[in-house]
Amino acid sequence: MDNGCHCAANSDRLSNPILYNILSQMDNSKPSQNCFNYNSVTHGCTCELRRTVCLKRPSEICKEASAVLVKTVHFMKNLPAFNQMPPNDQFALLKSCWAPLFILGLAQEHVDFEVMDTPADSMLKKILLNRQQSPEMEREQPTMAGASKLKSCLKKFWSLDLSPKEYAYLKGTTLFNPDVPDLKAALFVEGLQQEAQHALSEVVQLLHPGHQERFARILLTASMLQSITPSLITELFFRPVIGQADLLELLVDMLFCR
Repeated sequence: MDNGCHCAANSDRLSNPILYNILSQMDNSKPSQNCFNYNSVTHGCTCELRRTVCLKRPSEICKEASAVLVKTVHFMKNLPAFNQMPPNDQFALLKSCWAPLFILGLAQEHVDFEVMDTPADSMLKKILLNRQQSPEMEREQPTMAGASKLKSCLKKFWSLDLSPKEYAYLKGTTLFNPDVPDLKAALFVEGLQQEAQHALSEVVQLLHPGHQERFARILLTASMLQSITPSLITELFFRPVIGQADLLELLVDMLFCR
């Protein structure tokens, strides 16, 4: 049972009657909810963090994001150690690590973005499309909470002002994750991660002598990457470009196309 606040849904009944009617018809098990008591509206809470959002400048930001994604895949393809792994391990690391690597790319390229509430007509379109799909095909929509978490993560990286070498070794540390399930070469991956961490530590000491805490701050900030879901990245930056296509399949084509 969903015990969350439903005030935003109640507000939609007032401002978007068409949207409310469609939503109501999608749950035939509770027909009594079609009768709405206007006196029951709570105006104090807007459920801001749960609101669905989209990019303010989609054409510009999606173009920048696509360029970052291409660089992310090229980064993986150009690592000899990555190419030495079994194809299944390459796929597993790609599936698990493309989103964190992409976020590091956004930070390195200083790609900033703003979001706005999803327009009502866009919401209607998504609902109608979802009704034609099975429940398994319904996609998680970007929320204000998710976008805010991503922006907070980017700002923390920008405050560190990482050098290109620091970004490169941090990406290596992120990509070579031995905790990814079903890796056949897990020990090899673990060794590569340790090498990347050691190289990162050395370059931090070289570039920032006297700042012993910097290495720990970098790793602590990098731990935030796993809290940002690939679905948020996909829906926010790439759904307007790729439509109904599967982004992971496109990434596989990019990675294994020699």
